[in-house]
Amino acid sequence: MFTGIIEGVGRLASREPRGGDVRFKFETGDLPFDNVQMGESIAVNGVCLTVIAFDDHSFDADASTETLSLTTLGELAEGAALNLERAMRPTDRLGGHLVSGHVDGLGRVLSVHEDARAQRWRFAAPAALLKYIARKGSICVDGVSLTVNEVDGEGFEVALIPHTVAHTRFAHTQVGDAVNLEIDLVARYVERLLGARGAA
Repeated sequence: MFTGIIEGVGRLASREPRGGDVRFKFETGDLPFDNVQMGESIAVNGVCLTVIAFDDHSFDADASTETLSLTTLGELAEGAALNLERAMRPTDRLGGHLVSGHVDGLGRVLSVHEDARAQRWRFAAPAALLKYIARKGSICVDGVSLTVNEVDGEGFEVALIPHTVAHTRFAHTQVGDAVNLEIDLVARYVERLLGARGAA
């Protein structure tokens, strides 16, 4: 599990196709990387990946065809900036919201507007996900926990404070770019429970 509070911005160092799958090497950038262990989970742009090799400044992870088809990882260019977060510990503060690292779908940046010192970002989202997105609810965009300001039939809007822009890959994201979306876990489980209740 993750919190959606980005710990560092790294970069995609290399990609190596392996029989349909891909092995990635990620530079950790300013991610605190002490006591990393084999097999631990790190969220890369909101995608939970398993560390299979590492050194002082990078780690390797494999991505399956499923992951490549449902996330932006398969399309990222070498050198692309990446939001990184190590898995939370039971003693950590939950500064964002509970994030699983399982991407639900792809969105796209529709517009960015200045709003005093902040910025308002508008994203398109698939119709199948919009029903889970609520005004003042939580959404995870490229691994970043955000609060939804507005939502309509096309997408949703959030406000990014200067700190968020400066300390995430949003500083490199442009209008038209694809982003990974993960809906709030609560919405997913409420629907499942209501569906099971209706079937019963």
